[in-house]
Amino acid sequence: MDRNPSPPPLSGDEDKEEAAGGDCIGSTVYSKHWLFGVLSRLIQIVSPENTKSSSDDEEQQMELDEEMENEICRVWDMSMDEDVALFLQEFNAPDIFMGVLAKSRCPRLREICVGILGNMACFQEICLSISSDKNLGQVLLHCLYDSDPPTLLETSRLLLTCLSQSEVASVWVERIREHPAIYDSMCFIMSSSTNVDLLVKVGEVVDKLFDLDEKLMLEWIRNGALQPLDQPQEDSEEQPVFRIVPCVLEAAKQVRSENPEGLDVYMHILQLLTTVDDGIQAIVQSPDTGKDTWNLLFDLVCHEFCQSDDPPIILQEQKTVLASVFSVLSAIYASQAEQEYLKIEKVDLPLIDSLIRVLQNMEHCQKKPENSAESNTEETKKSDLTQDDFHLKILKDISCEFLSNIFQVLTKETVAQGLKEGQLSKQKCSCAFENLLPFYSPVVEDFLKILHEVDKTLAGNLEESFPSLKNIRRVGEDYLHASASAMPDP
Repeated sequence: MDRNPSPPPLSGDEDKEEAAGGDCIGSTVYSKHWLFGVLSRLIQIVSPENTKSSSDDEEQQMELDEEMENEICRVWDMSMDEDVALFLQEFNAPDIFMGVLAKSRCPRLREICVGILGNMACFQEICLSISSDKNLGQVLLHCLYDSDPPTLLETSRLLLTCLSQSEVASVWVERIREHPAIYDSMCFIMSSSTNVDLLVKVGEVVDKLFDLDEKLMLEWIRNGALQPLDQPQEDSEEQPVFRIVPCVLEAAKQVRSENPEGLDVYMHILQLLTTVDDGIQAIVQSPDTGKDTWNLLFDLVCHEFCQSDDPPIILQEQKTVLASVFSVLSAIYASQAEQEYLKIEKVDLPLIDSLIRVLQNMEHCQKKPENSAESNTEETKKSDLTQDDFHLKILKDISCEFLSNIFQVLTKETVAQGLKEGQLSKQKCSCAFENLLPFYSPVVEDFLKILHEVDKTLAGNLEESFPSLKNIRRVGEDYLHASASAMPDP
């Protein structure tokens, strides 16, 4: 079936009479009697007498008949309603679904049951109840080992919902820590699945886990480090050893063209990895992994995000993913300057061009609209603008730090090439200075010294445009002169 059918409306005089007699679930028009019937048939499907099978049948996956599938799908849709979800909870439906997951071999039925639980978990009271059930928690985590993509998708959605509830998040983190095989399952999905929806949802789960618990992130980073980097592949055929970074990169490549939000998620995972030294080493310690990471992210910022022919407002859509990408590139740049893929003539000028373009577009995005036709309240507008400004500020801080790091290693030859090719024009240098000053004044001063050797006119014009640079330079010269005067005669 392509979609879940709509919930069943009450029809006929008999249904109307039942509804009038209190058969409705809460304030809905859904029938308690009908729902009891569906759940009863569901119990029968996994009853002992119906789950016995011959050895021939064991090789075949059980199919769900069309009528039952339609009815249980209706329950799936209905469970998005809080009254229905609470009624299912009172009827102990989670226990019924747990029995199905423990006994049924039908992928479609398992998917639907997890999906209903996922809908129910969207409501805090039910989420607390589901999360407190240790047996159900074990069964649900076991579903992460399933080979059926739709079941994996619904399981990941349910897990993400629970991890997003602060009251129970730590419970699930601890359970996941107690099941090391979940790491292998997640990595296998990220490294081999072509199902974009599944990859995005699994990425969101991993991102949430790493954001919630640094200790778990470190454990997952070190899992892949247990195998020597030069171990032959044939030695690990029976039990492949997954490394988190290559798996994340593979998933990012898979979702790149089809799901921008998914790419954003995987870039944020990489950014979280760079917040700890082990994570940075996991990226750069293997030349191949470091090169793959750099090449993917370098291609994104130089050929995909915030291009010269894009409208400046595009930055609003790309600000979070750009912040993650620049942050990771900056971490690699600072730790692996000697690598071949970081040769100055190959990467510095394109990166400078991309970083300055982002800063230029940021100035446009930060201009407040004079007359807005939006119908939102002033309070809502203020909240939205504040959130946008917050993300733009993060992007600006990361961009400036990265740009300053690149400026510090520029050579006379690279600056001359940048002037010739346009990456270091007066307009772009002015934009860079406006954003780097005053926090990175020493970096700007050192860059100006090189620029004086290459193009004195441009350097002089920039000093005229930024008087603070003259003052800094004058103070420096006065200090050197005073120091020389204070030295005793030989």
